[in-house]
Amino acid sequence: MAICELTGKGKMYGHNVSFSQHKTRKVFKPNIQKKTLTTSDGRKVKINVSASALRTLKKKGLIK
Repeated sequence: MAICELTGKGKMYGHNVSFSQHKTRKVFKPNIQKKTLTTSDGRKVKINVSASALRTLKKKGLIK
């Protein structure tokens, strides 16, 4: 089970609900990507990061 190393986002629990309202357990997993990011001093670091955190980094201009 992967967890986002930037935001701490992990799995969440809920229910599948059928038409008859019968509830079964369900796990919602985040979209975790393994990415290589370059630090400000030029080192490359591999991290597990969620897709939403990647979008935020791109929006803020930290990733090209």
